[in-house]
Formats: sequence, C-alpha cells, structure tokens
Amino acid sequence: MEKDEIIAFVSDLEGVLVLTPKPGDGTPELAWGDAFFYYSPDGVIPTNIQPFATVVTKNYPDDEASRLDRPGAYRVNVAAGKDAFVEWTGHTPREPATTDPSVADTVIAHPVYGTQGWLAVVNPGPRTETALRDLLRKAYELARARYERRAED
Repeated sequence: MEKDEIIAFVSDLEGVLVLTPKPGDGTPELAWGDAFFYYSPDGVIPTNIQPFATVVTKNYPDDEASRLDRPGAYRVNVAAGKDAFVEWTGHTPREPATTDPSVADTVIAHPVYGTQGWLAVVNPGPRTETALRDLLRKAYELARARYERRAED
C-alpha cells in the first residue's frame, strides 16, 4: 500500500477531516508531508482531541526506532482500541513490546504510543493491507462514537 492509497481510503470515510501539512500553511515544518485523520463531520479542526490515525514520513524527536529516515519509509499509526491492540500484539498496552519497531509490513505496538494502545505498520504491504484497512475502520468507528457521545452531553 502506498501512502496516497491510505490517505484516499481514510478520506472516503464519512465525516473524516484529513490534515496534510505543507509549507506555507502555518503548520510546524516537522509535520510537513505527514497526514492526520480526525472524525470531524463539521470539517472544523478539533482542538481538544488527538487524531484517530496518522501517516508519518520521518523520524520525530524521541521516535526514531522505526528508522523512518530510510528512503521511502513511512509508518501508519492507528488508535484502534485496546481489544485490537491485544489481538494484534498478544499483550496489553502496558506490557513492553518485543517486536522490532522498524520491521516492515507487520502490525506492531507503536514504538512511543503503544502504552496508550496505538498500533503501527511501517511500509504496509501485502501481509498487512487487509488488516490495516480493518484497523483504520475500527479507529474511525471509535472516534465517531466518541464524537457522538460528546455531542449528546
């Protein structure tokens, strides 16, 4: 799966706001080239929630273990919930991950946010394409449910 395919897939989900920072738009340079996915049916950038998924194309400070400084490397990060996390990693988010965070085409605990239940895939390919789509849908559904609960309050 290519980065643009992932962005298009998530963009097609109803109510998703996709932010793709680039030079000149007021976003920090570090975020340029990445993608951030929010459930926001009104199209307004949320200020009080995290995205439900991201695509990052480079190392961030204190997040170099995936080795995204390699040519063509990128990582999809997904907040698909604790149940999906346990299903894919075989352990709870609080337990330490044992998988190499730079391995490609494998669902792993996010190297930094795994303790918060985030999953990740470096350079998704044939082994993870179906799983990644399912995880992105699950993260979307969770974000949508949170949004709807907040709207009822």
